[in-house]
Amino acid sequence: MASAQNPPKICMVGSSNIDLIARTPRLPEPGETIVGTLFQMGYGGKGANQAVMAAKLGAQVTAVTKLGRDVFGEDTLKNYRGQGIDTTYVMFDDERFSGVAPIWVDERTGQNTIIIVPGANMGLSPTDARTASAAIRAADVLICQLEIPIETTLEAFRIAKENDGKTLTVFNPAPAPADPLPDELLRLTDVLAPNETETTILTGMTVETLEQAAAAAQVLSKRGPRTVIITLGERGALFVDGNQPAQHVPARQVQAVDSTGAGDAFIGSLAYFLATGCSMRVAVERASTIATLSVLRHGTQSSFPSRDEVAELLK
Repeated sequence: MASAQNPPKICMVGSSNIDLIARTPRLPEPGETIVGTLFQMGYGGKGANQAVMAAKLGAQVTAVTKLGRDVFGEDTLKNYRGQGIDTTYVMFDDERFSGVAPIWVDERTGQNTIIIVPGANMGLSPTDARTASAAIRAADVLICQLEIPIETTLEAFRIAKENDGKTLTVFNPAPAPADPLPDELLRLTDVLAPNETETTILTGMTVETLEQAAAAAQVLSKRGPRTVIITLGERGALFVDGNQPAQHVPARQVQAVDSTGAGDAFIGSLAYFLATGCSMRVAVERASTIATLSVLRHGTQSSFPSRDEVAELLK
């Protein structure tokens, strides 16, 4: 099992964005202009968030991502380095602007609405993934999402599976694609982790009840993933691991301040705990706890707890 002296190795092939966050008394209706109460800028992108969460817990993280040659890109590179993340494979796109994510947060409920403008993220190519082969193969866990071209995610998973099964692949299919996911990608996925909305898009099934979520997870598992985890927001998470019955992990009930990034906190934490050798049940429980803690603070990466704050979970 990994330790502070021998930390788990995690590679993230995915997105980097700058979050542009506006807090409002409520979300506007179409065509309506309302006055917000607070504006913040922060570092985001699902890939970056997940990488930072894993690094905060103590993992040795390598980021494979692409930025624009602009102030957002330069600041993002500095943030990665400040978080202790290996930036050997952080690349720049000479034509596209850095990815941005305008986010509106309803300050009454903490719920959010997000628009992703991928920019340079869409320039991260399968060739770039192949360039980072050494880092992918050296990782205990590879995490990918869908804010980069799907061909790049697929290539990264192919590289991981050249490693005789030593690299666990964790796939967060977000945002959910309009087209069906390639069968090959799902066969190369060890852990598939969509949320409720993504699950419905991927399966055409509603997941309003735990029974419906379990049925949807079973459908997804038949397409190739060894484990399917459906995150259920305030209801926690449900997972199907191999041929075992579905298991529900309830979340601690709290008053959310800002749910932005909670799903990424879950994925980054999950990758960390799986890389340290935790069972799937324990990894999901601990990741759910950390995701819950993240909704008690404003912001995205700034809301993620540090290693010291969750020391009891790391023993």
